[in-house]
Amino acid sequence: MSTAIRILLCDDHRIITEGLRDLLAPAADAECVGTAHSGIEALGMLDHLNADVLLTDLDMPEMDGFQLTERAKAKHPALKVVVLSMHDEPALVKRAMELGADGYLVKTAGREEVLLAVREAMAGRKHFGSGVMEGFLRQGVELKKGSELLKDLSEREVEVLAALAEGLGNKEIGERLFISPRTVDTHRTNLMRKLDVHNVAGLVRLAIKAGLVS
Repeated sequence: MSTAIRILLCDDHRIITEGLRDLLAPAADAECVGTAHSGIEALGMLDHLNADVLLTDLDMPEMDGFQLTERAKAKHPALKVVVLSMHDEPALVKRAMELGADGYLVKTAGREEVLLAVREAMAGRKHFGSGVMEGFLRQGVELKKGSELLKDLSEREVEVLAALAEGLGNKEIGERLFISPRTVDTHRTNLMRKLDVHNVAGLVRLAIKAGLVS
């Protein structure tokens, strides 16, 4: 019995769906079970495909990706939705997430990032692609319940987390906070332990969710 993640692709440009299908084909744990070229078509296909993940564009005629996300999640609560769009504006990302999207990527994403987003969504975690992180940090968009993520951190740990989210290295953070690079590294290790993440990218994602700004 296959344990591959069943993915439905939706984009009004056939070249995109065909490209994504070919891109995902080599992955052992992912399977493209259908391609739709409108939101209406995707909704109909979801009724009989038993898909795990819907990977959809936003800009589509008749029913856009926002409407599709909202209606698909209402009809199929267990379905995961990952948006793949050319738009990286934080307001659009936030709207998609509020409507139920489980992840958001821009179309510059590579194969591994698309697969990561799909896997993270299936694991019950929200995923923001690297292409949207800068926009979040630049505009300081706050996502719901963000402050709860930081409740167990010290003030200095929050300062280090915010600086990491800006892309600063240990030396630069140390100079900003008047501490040694080695102390910064200790704080970073403690942050990963307290927040249960295993790399800097994970810390950045949490900083985005918490609405941290420099």
